[in-house]
Amino acid sequence: MYKICILSIAILLFSCTGRESAEYTKAENAFDAGREFIDGCLKGDFKKAAFFMLQDTVNHQQLDKLAQDYALKTKSDKEEYRQASIIIGDEETLNDSTHIIHYRNSFDKIARKVKVTRRDDNWLVDLKYTFDGNL
Repeated sequence: MYKICILSIAILLFSCTGRESAEYTKAENAFDAGREFIDGCLKGDFKKAAFFMLQDTVNHQQLDKLAQDYALKTKSDKEEYRQASIIIGDEETLNDSTHIIHYRNSFDKIARKVKVTRRDDNWLVDLKYTFDGNL
């Protein structure tokens, strides 16, 4: 019985850790990375947004600020953001590894931009250069 219990716990632990990496698929291009990041923020899924973000202290601080601001929104505003569509306005290609995506969402219609960069063959959002306190 003890062996079955240990085996069950081991299977559960491995399935949970494997699920995290399988939950999101690496972005194939700058547009996909930007869209997935924005979608995560609009839906309040900051774990998803973090997956598509360049991992450094400043970006994490800014994402934490976005999450805190989202948490303070009313229930109806959160629902409106979750249902909002992403409207891409323009995409600037600065070079082969850096793009700026101009967008708004269908709820608040505020023009915003996000920088997406390729690092180690991964397309990731870099908030340091486009952070305005809102997404």
